[in-house]
Amino acid sequence: MDQLKLNNQICFPVYAASRLIIREYQPHLDKLGITYPQYLVLLVLWENDGMPVNDIAHKLILNTNTVTPLLKRMETLGLVSRIRSEEDERKVIVRLTAKGSKMKAEAAHIPFSLMADISPDELKMGELVAMKNKLEEWIEFLKRKG
Repeated sequence: MDQLKLNNQICFPVYAASRLIIREYQPHLDKLGITYPQYLVLLVLWENDGMPVNDIAHKLILNTNTVTPLLKRMETLGLVSRIRSEEDERKVIVRLTAKGSKMKAEAAHIPFSLMADISPDELKMGELVAMKNKLEEWIEFLKRKG
């Protein structure tokens, strides 16, 4: 039954690395007063403001019933506004507020700080990029499969 040993699982190192990386983000996000999932939504909107909820959920590989409460909390924080689409009232469009837009400049240092904190000398930038690219390939494969 070696297949049921934790250290033989493909998913566990990915899960553990994800949790540990998010833990490294937290001090930076605490200064902004946001959570990691809220940061991900902001990243999506900073790239393309004015997106339907469904598109945000799709981009983050989440269900809309997970994203909707997250967006409600972000609206309460004054980071986004949610407005029904005039063209299709079934769609809710999410836009950054002035506060949400301003936060982009405040968050610009996070990726650089994070890489400085978590990139040991033994793990070169090229290796990290290759690992990220391989994970993205795997994610795309799993999305197509599902």
